[in-house]
Amino acid sequence: MEHIELFFKSIFIDNMVFATFLGMCSYLAVSKKVSTAVGLGAAVIFVLAITVPLNWLLDQYLLQPGALSWLGEEYASYDLSFLSFIMFIATIATMVQLVEIIVEKFSPSLYNSLGIFLPLIAVNCAILGGSLFMQSREIATLGLALNYGIGSGIGWFLAILAIAAIREKIRYSNVPPALRGLGITFIITGLMAIGFMSFGGMLTGGDEEAKPEETSAAIEVIKEDIKKEDAKVKSDLEIAENTNK
Repeated sequence: MEHIELFFKSIFIDNMVFATFLGMCSYLAVSKKVSTAVGLGAAVIFVLAITVPLNWLLDQYLLQPGALSWLGEEYASYDLSFLSFIMFIATIATMVQLVEIIVEKFSPSLYNSLGIFLPLIAVNCAILGGSLFMQSREIATLGLALNYGIGSGIGWFLAILAIAAIREKIRYSNVPPALRGLGITFIITGLMAIGFMSFGGMLTGGDEEAKPEETSAAIEVIKEDIKKEDAKVKSDLEIAENTNK
């Protein structure tokens, strides 16, 4: 259940684009065609799925205070958390280089379409944000980190795919001249972000059941309140009857 909840939360509720507005430069620049958006979105999913678990391992066994205790007691006091940004970015840059080599080898047309934005995944704030959110939210296990990486990537993929499909169709619409291009794209993105906010209550409520003793105590409080109200009403009625007499 925890894996399912984290998966859907990372896609719909904590969407990288619509909730935190990360990765907007690539989102706006490469969303003119659906085919190009699909290619970049798939690359982002791959990079997040690899880098978030790898950075989780680095964080757990190297960067956190006391993480080096597995080397011996004399290393337990070491704190390398100040290296988080450097280590995370190095891991991301390595994976992006791997993606670039694969895409260039198997899909030269997609490689040419993406252009400079493929290597720029290394400095895409959505990619680094996935690892930093993983660290700040203290994701407990490697499996959950992998789940979060894939879910975040899918969320970004759906965002760029949706805006690319809309931008392809909107070319044939009568958009006011002042809003053509990025203007109408920003407006649509804002409306889509508002729509995604409706998913905020999807996984809230009903997580914890009230304990029996807590329920009984609440019932007793309600009964006491009802008795006080009844007594007050009777007193008011008596006062009213005496006044009429």
